[in-house]
Amino acid sequence: MAGKSPVYDQNYILSKLLELAYDGIVIVDEHGIITLISKAYTDFLGIAQQDAIGKPVEAVIENTRLPEVLKTGKTEEARLQSIHGHYMIATRIPLIKDGKIVGAIGKILFRNIEELKVMHKRIINLQRQLEVYKNKIDMGGYAKYSFSNIIGQSDKILLSKAMAEKASMTDSTVLLTGESGTGKELFAHAIHQGSVRSANAFIKINCAAIPAELLESELFGYEEGAFTGARKGGKIGKFELADGGTLFLDEIGDMPVSMQAKLLRVLQEKEVEKIGAQYSQAVDVRIIAATNQDMENLVAMGKVREDLFYRLNVVNIRIPALRERPEDIELLGSCLLNKICSRLNKYIGGISSQAMQMLKSHSWPGNIRELENVLERAVNLIGKGGIIGPEHLSEELNGKIAYGEIGPINEILARAEKSAIEKAMQLSGGKKAKAARLLNISRSNLYERLSKLKMS
Repeated sequence: MAGKSPVYDQNYILSKLLELAYDGIVIVDEHGIITLISKAYTDFLGIAQQDAIGKPVEAVIENTRLPEVLKTGKTEEARLQSIHGHYMIATRIPLIKDGKIVGAIGKILFRNIEELKVMHKRIINLQRQLEVYKNKIDMGGYAKYSFSNIIGQSDKILLSKAMAEKASMTDSTVLLTGESGTGKELFAHAIHQGSVRSANAFIKINCAAIPAELLESELFGYEEGAFTGARKGGKIGKFELADGGTLFLDEIGDMPVSMQAKLLRVLQEKEVEKIGAQYSQAVDVRIIAATNQDMENLVAMGKVREDLFYRLNVVNIRIPALRERPEDIELLGSCLLNKICSRLNKYIGGISSQAMQMLKSHSWPGNIRELENVLERAVNLIGKGGIIGPEHLSEELNGKIAYGEIGPINEILARAEKSAIEKAMQLSGGKKAKAARLLNISRSNLYERLSKLKMS
């Protein structure tokens, strides 16, 4: 009848669909005779479609289990099957109508193990990217600062900044040294941000903040079931998260010696092995390490492996202490004040000349971090729109004596002596020989004073 669409046989439609299918698919009837097979499957077998249809499936497909599925009526998912000396992975499904098995379908999932490995690698990469994005949200897995955030015009900070900018153009390992609060992490962010790796992850880990027994799993990750309490699905380590990017190892001098050997192997071999894994995997990670300790002294004491030190100490950048660049305090103070006021949603008119002079005269054992804390304290004390004056600074900075302006001279001298020793011990990192040199007294004299003042 004119205008009517031709009625196509369902098998004809299905055969046309199979011709277009990329997947390897075969359909058999209840007797195991091939009724339909995709071109992709016959191409894989190396035969023509017409040579397969109408024949028993076991005569066409080596080691097929479709006859077994016709007997049991049970689905077999993702099973290995050897064909022509190569393993493939296939799923087999029985066709059941009115409670009776009327045929079965076989479908190739992967033509060979290599194809499965490629798919597995893709899944791992997707999982890694997901972990990276989660890490960016939860832990700040990206560089937040650039070289423009490093404030200062003194010769010392400009020299350190210039070295860091040159280092950012290479892929060499960088060791940042300097006292606590000088801005080592800021430099690490800027080096990554200025590098060709800037579009990839910037992962940081504080080696001193994580218990020794957990540090290995944090750095390298673990497989599911690797140990009691291991979470389902395992865990991706920091090295794997940083693949293609930068890993910042803060407080590297506090890393346990047992872990240093494993870190050294990763740096040398450029591959990591998860806890519980049978194989290692390649990683492409740029290392930036930082410490506030004397690494050479730690090597001499046996607390840092010498070979690891040399591996890390490729580009050594020392960040100067704030007391070494007092000419930067005014600029730093202004920038920090803007940052604090913005965070606290409070407007301050600035810092008076008298207060600024006091800031410049202070020794700043806590460096920029201490300066920021001092300014934040002042902002909290001052009224809106006011100017920070000497009275808003701590008594240590404005020259007032915490226990009263006047009193017995021996008490005043004792407090001054104790304060000076405490500052010297802070600046020396607790090293008494260095503290004695700062105070211009002998080490034995320092011990006597510590004992007299009942200081440890």
